[in-house]
Amino acid sequence: MRLSTIDLIVVIIYAIGIFGLAQWVSRDKGGHEKDSSDYFLASKSLPWWAIGASLIAANISAEQIVGMAGSGYAIGLAIASYEWMAALTLLIVGKFFLPIFLRNEIYTMPQFLEQRYGPSIRTLMAVFWLALYVFVNLTSIIWLGSIAVTQVAGVDQTVALVGLGLFALLYQLKGGLKAVALTDIVQVTLLVFGGLTISYLTLSQIGGEAGVIGGFHELTRRAPEKFDMILSADNPFYKDLPGLSVLIGGMWIANLSYWGFNQYIIQRALAAKSLPEAQKGIVFAAFLKLLMPLVIVVPGIAAVVLAPDLAKPDEAYPTMMRLLPSGLLGLVFAALIAAIIASTASKINSIATIFTLDLYAKRTSESGAMDKAMERKLVRVGRIAASVAIFIAIVAARPLLGGADQAFQFIQEFSGFFTPGITVIFLLGLFWKRATEAGAIGAAVASVLLSWLLRSVAPSIPFMDRMALVFFLSLALAVVLSLAVKGRGNANRITMEGVRFQTSTGFNVAGVGVILILIALYATWW
Repeated sequence: MRLSTIDLIVVIIYAIGIFGLAQWVSRDKGGHEKDSSDYFLASKSLPWWAIGASLIAANISAEQIVGMAGSGYAIGLAIASYEWMAALTLLIVGKFFLPIFLRNEIYTMPQFLEQRYGPSIRTLMAVFWLALYVFVNLTSIIWLGSIAVTQVAGVDQTVALVGLGLFALLYQLKGGLKAVALTDIVQVTLLVFGGLTISYLTLSQIGGEAGVIGGFHELTRRAPEKFDMILSADNPFYKDLPGLSVLIGGMWIANLSYWGFNQYIIQRALAAKSLPEAQKGIVFAAFLKLLMPLVIVVPGIAAVVLAPDLAKPDEAYPTMMRLLPSGLLGLVFAALIAAIIASTASKINSIATIFTLDLYAKRTSESGAMDKAMERKLVRVGRIAASVAIFIAIVAARPLLGGADQAFQFIQEFSGFFTPGITVIFLLGLFWKRATEAGAIGAAVASVLLSWLLRSVAPSIPFMDRMALVFFLSLALAVVLSLAVKGRGNANRITMEGVRFQTSTGFNVAGVGVILILIALYATWW
């Protein structure tokens, strides 16, 4: 596949337009210089639509688009559980987690850990998250993104790798989170439009004169095995999606950790104008998650009929893009680039936030209030940290991931070593007053050791089931250690005074709507 001249023009217009928009929305008002709140938390002024769109833009990148479409080709609609159960998780985050975070003016997840447990775990987890974000997440986004760009446009992969990284850096370097969040509505619109366009064209081709609806019915008739939402134990992909674990098992551990306690996701909600505004953004994101399988998974399933002999499942999405006419191909390719850039920029900004506020600024805050000069210095340090992070990721990408056959699956499994412990630490910190730093550190260490041990001695246990087992074992250890080793009397500085878990009528109605849609979806394709 090669882009035509009109396609290239469309992509260039997108790149110039989104870069210009990012600079415009992040401009300073007359006489005002950016401080740390401006740069890292968008002045705590994000509206609901920016929060919701930015949550999705930060989440969906090339590895999700290409990888999930590939899983749709191989496994079927069951892979959509990652998206649909995330919608329900978002409602829980909005109703139960955000009121506590916003009431206590939390701006980073390590900061919450210090205010709840003590300084040691803040530093420990800040270093861990920086290493994970730079060497695993950021590296994987630009590496797999460069593969997608190379497959579609024929660009040399090294050029694509460097180009994506530098563009994402420059895109958000001036404005920080505000530049990312306020332009993500454009990125998400492109992403959804591009995916829906491919779904429309693939289903239309399958349906012929019967159109899109007829194409979908024909697809379910010709590939019925791809529409089982809950996989049975004899399914060859049961280890990836082990039956009811997607509804009541390990997927909850992964989702709560990712959507509730992951800095580069939750940072958008922490920058909201108010709690109600954050909750409206969460609901908006939840409905977008319900839509995502139609955008990403359906084209992969359609490829089973239209291109049944693909060498690798991950070729499904790029192959379906070949159905697009010139001009429209450029627009959908721009949507793919938008997903990569938005996710990369979000990760860069969160790395800068954690390094600057959780490591560099700690010594400053301990010595007293920060003046304007120090605020400017923090913004400068954040920009330097962002630049260094993307440089490291570009250099490390090929050595770390160049020889991996299934980079995305490896990344998921590696992250899963830590996910159970992180979920334990935050859930106990939020909802159990007697949890101590000893229990939290014990859970973090146990999560890694137990995950490695179970993976070594019982490799047949599905990944999600292993996460659930490690979660409960780490939870038990954290409770025992918390009861046995008392924390310092002033360690817990998280207040519940004024925290209310009551939500607006609009949030409640929307939440019921999400739940009813999920029930209908799973009842239809059980």
